[in-house]
Amino acid sequence: MQDPLHDTGTFSTPHGSKYLQQLCKHFAHKIETRFDDTSGECALSPGPATLSADETGLTVHITAPDEEGLAVSRSIIDKHLIRFAFREDFQNMSWAGTSSEG
Repeated sequence: MQDPLHDTGTFSTPHGSKYLQQLCKHFAHKIETRFDDTSGECALSPGPATLSADETGLTVHITAPDEEGLAVSRSIIDKHLIRFAFREDFQNMSWAGTSSEG
């Protein structure tokens, strides 16, 4: 069995905590989530997402069994942030690229 794949996205914003909480609260309606002001975990269907926020932005680490799963997770995060961060003209996270190491 292949090791899971990982990717990390960043969004430079002074509102990282706000967006982390919005994402987690929104996802909690359909999937298992755990979060506080600076960290969160969401059980996305392709694999878990771990979120962290500080005064400089939001970071999301995603895991999936394959590249297709990573693409789905990236899309889920990006599409929701487009709606939540519209005042900042958000387009997408700055994704680092696929890795097979956590």
